Amino acid sequence: MRVQKCKGTRDLSPDEMARFRIIEEVFRERCLRWGYQEVRTPTIEYLHLFTSAGTLTPSMLGKVYSFLDWDGWSGERVVLRPDGTIPVARLYIDAMAGKGLARLFYVTNTFIFEETGKKTRERWQCGTELIGVNTPASDAELIVLALEILNKLKLKNVTLRLSHAGLIKALLERLDLSPEEQERVFDRILDGDARALAGMRIDKAELDSILLPLLNLKGHSSGFLKNLRAISARSLPEFEPYLNNFIDVVSILENLGIKYQIDIASGAGFEYYTGIIFQLYSGREKIGGGGRYDNLIPAMGGGDVPASGFALYIDRLMNLVEPEIWKKPVPPSVLVRSEADAEMKEAFDAASLLRDAGYTVAFDLGSGEPTDTRWLLEIRGKKPKYVLRDKFEPRAIEAETINEVMAVIEEKSGHQDSPAERAPS
Repeated sequence: MRVQKCKGTRDLSPDEMARFRIIEEVFRERCLRWGYQEVRTPTIEYLHLFTSAGTLTPSMLGKVYSFLDWDGWSGERVVLRPDGTIPVARLYIDAMAGKGLARLFYVTNTFIFEETGKKTRERWQCGTELIGVNTPASDAELIVLALEILNKLKLKNVTLRLSHAGLIKALLERLDLSPEEQERVFDRILDGDARALAGMRIDKAELDSILLPLLNLKGHSSGFLKNLRAISARSLPEFEPYLNNFIDVVSILENLGIKYQIDIASGAGFEYYTGIIFQLYSGREKIGGGGRYDNLIPAMGGGDVPASGFALYIDRLMNLVEPEIWKKPVPPSVLVRSEADAEMKEAFDAASLLRDAGYTVAFDLGSGEPTDTRWLLEIRGKKPKYVLRDKFEPRAIEAETINEVMAVIEEKSGHQDSPAERAPS
């Protein structure tokens, strides 16, 4: 018999949870080493938080899970968070405003409605936010941190794609488009549609000679951007500050030996980006992305505070990381059995001592279920107090203390991670 789960959701088996936790552990360890602090936000947030000017693209707002939070007299519409950055920005405004620079990280789920139910509607991600600074070095820090995490996960064929929201917005402001048209086109460009300008009522000569070439811009070096800056200095002077910023960031990456691809039409689906945008791929699979969003916190009423961040997609990483990354030293596993209820206290005490020493210990509950546990420890009410059985050997081993039990297990199993101090006898 099967009990069906909701469309677009997934269960995680013990093996999958082990993979999830390893990704989470690598991410958390690296973030802490870089001076980031962990935060957690509620699963539900007010809808107006996400409808504020410049927060999410219209296409994403149409995919949120929303409902009325009704208290019997009044109510306000809330959503299951569709994004990790905006709740953290709210947290910063609520609890950390005025404290200056904040390096924050989180592991969270987000919810995006997908009509067919064939794609995941609940998505797990690990993300960082660097709040209170706007420098090329801060943008480079996030990119390097993201790549370092992926390297620790031994991910192969990772590519970095760079774009710049400032360039895209400057391009759209140059066109004779209404604000609504600009918003719609920007949304499509962020979704990776380089043909977004096709069919618009734009001067064809300018479109063909300047705008489309810029939108289809691809390169691999700061020199490429410097050439573009020189070419566009007279015809597109409004692009210069964004190109300068772009060049400053990629120059740092080049000095660090980091390879990248410039792809102006590569986007991220978030309208709040203002500067550098980066996306991370493993082969053709997008596994993360981020960028600068200096207008987000001001738009939410938090003052003129710059910020940037990124997210890595745990669901996709679980399917891509090589199996050897999951292999961790496994402590010996022991099944404890007492001959009678009178020995139950001794059984619990022995199990506690073994767990404190780093072993995995379960009780034999008399169900008769088969177990993969190698070691069976019997607690007796007479001497010898302990009888240890190894499923690979027919002969039982008798012991009077837990230290003797552990010495045998470590010798037989080659356990290298035993504690420096043994349990008391």
